[in-house]
Amino acid sequence: MSALTLAVLLSLVSAVAYAGGAILQERVAVSTPERRYAPLRRGAWWVAIALNGLGALLHVVALAYGPLSLVQPLGALTIVFALPMAALFVRRKAGATAWRGAIMATIGLAGLLSLTQSADAQSLDSAERLMVGLMTAGGVVALIVLAHAVHRHPVVRSVLLASAAGVAFGIASVFTKTVAVDLEANVPLTHQVPSLAVIAVLASAGVLISQASYRGAGLAAPLSTVTVVNPVVAAAVGLTLFGESFRYGTAGTAVALGFGVVAAGGLILLTTERIGAAQGAPAPTAPVAKGGPVATDTVPVEPRADELRAVPSQLPTGSHRRVPFRHGREHIGS
Repeated sequence: MSALTLAVLLSLVSAVAYAGGAILQERVAVSTPERRYAPLRRGAWWVAIALNGLGALLHVVALAYGPLSLVQPLGALTIVFALPMAALFVRRKAGATAWRGAIMATIGLAGLLSLTQSADAQSLDSAERLMVGLMTAGGVVALIVLAHAVHRHPVVRSVLLASAAGVAFGIASVFTKTVAVDLEANVPLTHQVPSLAVIAVLASAGVLISQASYRGAGLAAPLSTVTVVNPVVAAAVGLTLFGESFRYGTAGTAVALGFGVVAAGGLILLTTERIGAAQGAPAPTAPVAKGGPVATDTVPVEPRADELRAVPSQLPTGSHRRVPFRHGREHIGS
């Protein structure tokens, strides 16, 4: 088995593990809304953490065998696996709009990153690592603050938190690739301690922030946001610092931008589907007393003229017709 094939297989299994972890995280967020970031007393949450850890481990190994521009787009399959898995295991069916959005986001992202070509494996120097780390910390904190500022809009808050988690996961992958390249170059492991610490912090932050993103927003929108933002951020770093570029020159760049628009459209569909579902929820009904329905205020209606002047031939013989009047009066036609 070639290294490339092994990287693909590991990435696929990693995506399945991430999808299972996301489903459990969303279920825990629904059942324990008061625990936003770390519902430590829920066993299901620890199972989700284990699945995310397995997905991360397989992702790290895949990065060791394959290029960043190949492994990262395969992570977009997480949302494709998550929708049928949620329908099968927790009876959470996604609507047609969510499916179209997920497929569009996956195709756009896969197409975008498939046009990225790898250069010779290279690492980041100390100054570049410090710059990337500080920019990531600032971006994640800014997104979290903005998400808390729009707490009255659950879907918007969810997307912002999921974006912060995606940034954390994407940069963690960048540092992981850097450490892998250094180890191949026989750089002592002791020199990688700062990078390993950054990976641990970003991965942990990503898990906690993503847990908060599922509260009140369902599964599709936050998971798709993480799935799109994560590889896009990693690819952006790869293009700027790792010497990667788009294939086929100007034409390839134009096609890549088109795929980016498709991915963004899919994400918008997913978000719109969730907002529409929230707005279409049935309004609360009036309480019903034990003895019967609760009486509600009614507006008296003026009787129509044709009701006041009923034609006798139109009424059965000997019948009485009651027409409501204001103040409890009645008109009886015979």
